[in-house]
Amino acid sequence: MRGEIELRVEERDGGWALVGDGAERFGLVNEYLGYLADRRYSPRTVRAYAFDLLAFARWLQAEGVALEDVRTEVLLRFLAFCRQAKLQGQPGGNVYSIRDARSTGYAAATINRRLVAIAGLFEYRAMREPETVNPVPRGSERRRVTRAERGGLLGHLARPKPSSRLRVREPKRLPRGLAAEEVKTLLESFRSFRDRAIAGLMLYSGLRSAEVLSLCMEDVDVARGWVRVCGKGGRERRVPVDREVAGLIQTYLLVERPETDERALFVVGKGPHRGRPLSPAGLRAVFRYHRARSGAPRAHPHALRHTFGTALAEAGIDLPVIQELLGHEHIDSSIRYVHLAPAHVRAAFDAAREIQRAQG
Repeated sequence: MRGEIELRVEERDGGWALVGDGAERFGLVNEYLGYLADRRYSPRTVRAYAFDLLAFARWLQAEGVALEDVRTEVLLRFLAFCRQAKLQGQPGGNVYSIRDARSTGYAAATINRRLVAIAGLFEYRAMREPETVNPVPRGSERRRVTRAERGGLLGHLARPKPSSRLRVREPKRLPRGLAAEEVKTLLESFRSFRDRAIAGLMLYSGLRSAEVLSLCMEDVDVARGWVRVCGKGGRERRVPVDREVAGLIQTYLLVERPETDERALFVVGKGPHRGRPLSPAGLRAVFRYHRARSGAPRAHPHALRHTFGTALAEAGIDLPVIQELLGHEHIDSSIRYVHLAPAHVRAAFDAAREIQRAQG
């Protein structure tokens, strides 16, 4: 490996690691990523932590600061950098965020996610080396202990930990579904049974894109119209499947799915990777193409799930049922859809006006 190779993240032996120029100076990061994998954190979570810590490591390289020399003031400088950095996109220019009307500074959620990864890294170092000073300022005690923290041989000893005070205030946004016309044009754009089935599972069963990609052949009961889903934190749930979507899945299995030994339900249908499981990048490419083709720029995979959640709330479905169908760990996530439902807001408004009239 040449020394000129830029510091980057690579998947190695089923895990993730920093490699390239200067990677030897960030051995603690790779040990921490290995620790997360050993504690049975989701592979997607470990990957996200790896790229967040890569951003921090590259900034430290540019600033000429060693990892062991990081203090609170260094973290504050990194926070300022994230809030003011020029957003670099694909070759050809900067990114302008339509949602936030900004061309500089990462979104608050992105910054906080990076800070969580950094705080975890230094908590890990403090656990290994109690004499070292943790540069992350302490906040109030966390009440929740995650499933991953409870895992492992010493999981029963897990206790709530102080959270980090190093955070950016995040604006609260309600989930945004798609209009009926956007859904119609997107679905009409799909040509393969595979892509139509994938969109149907998101739109009519509320599955996340990662949940769709993790489906195996044995998870789908086409005859009975059920699918077994492995959601966030390894939580399993059974979700009903719309009859039309079940038909699309069956047709895909009979007509389109190539012969392969892969257990994944959705696989690549053509090209050099034919028969291999459809990857997250491949799914993003499918939706990117059809957003442009259909003229529905907001038709992202998660927007289909939000559309499903909004439809449940507008139909008056009980919150616990919405929570179960969407696989939310906490009901607070499901309540957001009730706030969105115009029918509920209108009914409550009309009821309040009737009371006012009766009292007046």
